[in-house]
Amino acid sequence: MYKLLLVVALFGCALAAPLNDDTITKFLANQDTDGTYAYDVQQASGLQFQEEGQSGHYARGSYSYISPEGVPVQVIYTADENGFHPQSDLLPTPPPIPEAILRSIQFIQEHPTPEELADRQVRAQQI
Repeated sequence: MYKLLLVVALFGCALAAPLNDDTITKFLANQDTDGTYAYDVQQASGLQFQEEGQSGHYARGSYSYISPEGVPVQVIYTADENGFHPQSDLLPTPPPIPEAILRSIQFIQEHPTPEELADRQVRAQQI
């Protein structure tokens, strides 16, 4: 009887305890023999991340969380031989290129130096 009472008391405490922010509420993982994998993890705090890919070749996934300011943050990304490519509304973006700089770049492309012409000939022979 004492053991049953102890088990019931412990079970009641476990049900009454609030979830911690770091408590994992969802965990799914899959790893195949060909190197493909996928996982999906969520926490009580709202943090969630998921990814799928093939080991050493590519990955595609996302993660999201609530910032300390209360702003929801979501990042979607890919990673491959060309690097890591995140996409998010909160990522900084460069300012537009001024018109004068664009005209300068166009002029340089239209009027190559003798060295640039020689380099183009060498590169054409390598192909």
